[in-house]
Amino acid sequence: MEETKIGPVRMLPGPRKGKYPHCHSIYVEGAGVLIDPASDRDRLIRLRNEEDVKMIWLSHWHEDHFMHWDLFADLPLWIGRQDAPPLSDLEILLDWYNMGQPENRSLRDRWRPLMIDQFHFTPRTPDRLLDDGEIFELSGVRMEVIHTPGHTPGHLSFWFPDEKIIFLGDYDLTWFGPWYGDLYSSIEQTLASGELLRNLPADTWIACHETGIFYGDTEKLWDDYLAVVDRREEKLMEFLKTPRTMDEIIHQWIVYGRAREPMDFFIFGERAIMEKHLERLITSSQVGREKERYYAI
Repeated sequence: MEETKIGPVRMLPGPRKGKYPHCHSIYVEGAGVLIDPASDRDRLIRLRNEEDVKMIWLSHWHEDHFMHWDLFADLPLWIGRQDAPPLSDLEILLDWYNMGQPENRSLRDRWRPLMIDQFHFTPRTPDRLLDDGEIFELSGVRMEVIHTPGHTPGHLSFWFPDEKIIFLGDYDLTWFGPWYGDLYSSIEQTLASGELLRNLPADTWIACHETGIFYGDTEKLWDDYLAVVDRREEKLMEFLKTPRTMDEIIHQWIVYGRAREPMDFFIFGERAIMEKHLERLITSSQVGREKERYYAI
């Protein structure tokens, strides 16, 4: 992928089309704002050396969005108010991934050094906490903060009204659909944030992963992206016509489609999403539970 520049907004593509563990970064010229420094490390080193980078903003707390923040450790760090806690302590970060259960202990033990060695995690106290609706004018560039929770509780999108550009963060319009598997993620908030974003009068849509940049009418993209939530739920309800254990639900691979390696990582992800759907379906009296088995009502 090549860099794309629209007005003062420049998209810096991540390796492998910004797939995990990378993302696409945004650099706002003049304002000197670098958003989500987890794209190509060499490119970010050149950016640091050649441009007047003034501050780092994070769309949310995930490691594939802060991976190269060590290159800018001396610069101010801004993030959404609700997403600051995981940055303060590695154990809190792992807790927010819902890695506190006994079955996740070995995964947690492997992730701890990974966060430090690969993702350069060090405890940080943000210099500024961002809130919904704040508008900044930095060197003639207007930027509005839009709180879009669901993926994480403090996930932010950034609206550039003069250029009609919206930076979507991890509402990435991919075939995979939304992720809402963290401890404090929410299906309902994810859907609400998707509806909010799709109705902005944008001409350009920039997301953190894969295709990354979209122009013009994105209605079908939004339809397909948000429909993944219902499709997962429909498959789960069909499977639960016969009572099933959580292990059986996980190995149906409703989220990922098939078993993948590393197996424990994908089992963790499958469980995380399915637990959110089961919680929602139990609350709405569509699913019941008897001992270790879930069933459709």
